[in-house]
Amino acid sequence: MEFESRIDLSDLQEAVANIRAEIGKIIIGQQNTIDLLLTAIFADGHVLLEGVPGVAKTLTAKLLAKTISTDFSRIQFTPDMMPSDVLGTAIFNPKTAEFDFKKGPIFSNIVLIDEINRSPAKTQAALFEVMEERQITNSGTTYPMSFPFLVMATQNPIEQEGTYRLPEAQLDRFLFKIIIKYPSYQEEVQILQGNHGRSSAESSNPVELVNRILTPLQLSTLREKVRQSIVDIKILEYIAKIIHETRNSKFIYLGASPRASVALLNASKALAAIRGRDFVTPQDVQELTPSVLRHRIILTPEKEMEGSTPEDVIAQILQKIEVPR
Repeated sequence: MEFESRIDLSDLQEAVANIRAEIGKIIIGQQNTIDLLLTAIFADGHVLLEGVPGVAKTLTAKLLAKTISTDFSRIQFTPDMMPSDVLGTAIFNPKTAEFDFKKGPIFSNIVLIDEINRSPAKTQAALFEVMEERQITNSGTTYPMSFPFLVMATQNPIEQEGTYRLPEAQLDRFLFKIIIKYPSYQEEVQILQGNHGRSSAESSNPVELVNRILTPLQLSTLREKVRQSIVDIKILEYIAKIIHETRNSKFIYLGASPRASVALLNASKALAAIRGRDFVTPQDVQELTPSVLRHRIILTPEKEMEGSTPEDVIAQILQKIEVPR
């Protein structure tokens, strides 16, 4: 069905197509994951990537960061890591007899946190504070993060030894929780073919094969277009009904907060723009609901004992609520 867009989204669609093409040089499949990551970038939200080791969580985040012409840093979380290892620390300068603040690796544009559940609660709390406030305060001085600021964190759902579970209040800071699954048989064959065909230098650092597509200024302009997307009152009511149902479902112990409503709204506007529309449809909301809610709800013990997952209950909620016409 043809429609006339009120906002010119051709530059956004071109950027998305180019980013997909660049990442596709290395990553086989995972189109849904890449679309969700792009949606998060245009919606200005942080992302939690969960998957078993070896499914290219870290590599995907690195490649996406490379396509944006900004600073990138990677922090490997470990059980002995302190907040100052992430945020920075004040160091005494004998020449001036004053303390100078040395910024930590969090002072970057796109920050990859590897195995976020490996660090203790104190370090996690320091990270989530800067994610929410987009600034830190040290010795009375405030240091804002430069634009853009996006955290991509990975965690391994299998290994529990030496890990610290993320509290619900901190998980709520993430726009999405994306589950990365194993590739299909055909995709695995393509992965092997691609790896076999690359030279040793290319295989050792595949990030170098990816070109930069967007500048921070261009990203800011595209985000402004996303914010201008049309959202009908029926769509707003639909989002509110979904979130409200999580608080009243007999299968859910802890429902989603109003932050989830805003996250679902902003993400839906970004996804609509990526798909070439300046208005949000119920299908946009439905597609993003699992990624927005799976880390924000807690099932009742009875439901968990039945073997149900948050995705199962979310699907039931979506089926129950009437879709606006």
